[in-house]
Amino acid sequence: MSMLRPSKKMLFAIEAVLDIAYHAGGEPVQSREITRRQGIPRRYLEQTLQQLVRSGLLVGVRGPRGGYRLARERRRISVGEIVRVVRAMETPEDPYEDMPASELGKNVIRPMWADLAEEIMTRLDAITIDDLCMRSYKSGIPSEAHAKLDFII
Repeated sequence: MSMLRPSKKMLFAIEAVLDIAYHAGGEPVQSREITRRQGIPRRYLEQTLQQLVRSGLLVGVRGPRGGYRLARERRRISVGEIVRVVRAMETPEDPYEDMPASELGKNVIRPMWADLAEEIMTRLDAITIDDLCMRSYKSGIPSEAHAKLDFII
């Protein structure tokens, strides 16, 4: 179960959605801004952002001031949803399926692992992007949204 070691793509996807939520000051966020702030490689990013748009978590805004914004309120997007989108993108290599298994492996260890994966997903479903924004704020990370809003005022 790859859940115990999230892929780079998965972490980048969560980070990108959080970046958009945390730093957007009412304007769509451009992918190059996310790359600048997070250092996420561009090739990973565009592909992932497109997939998040197709899955209805982000909205792509066209035009010179275009970019990406959340498709729903921050508290209505969960980390679990993002994880599922990325998992669907990644090649579903399930080493278990092809491996011959002993009775202990088949009836005890694999079900235990499956339960654990399900527990992790349940916890990820309970964490919203709003929760992560609160954590970001509490850890003292400055939000560029505030800078933009101050500038407008």
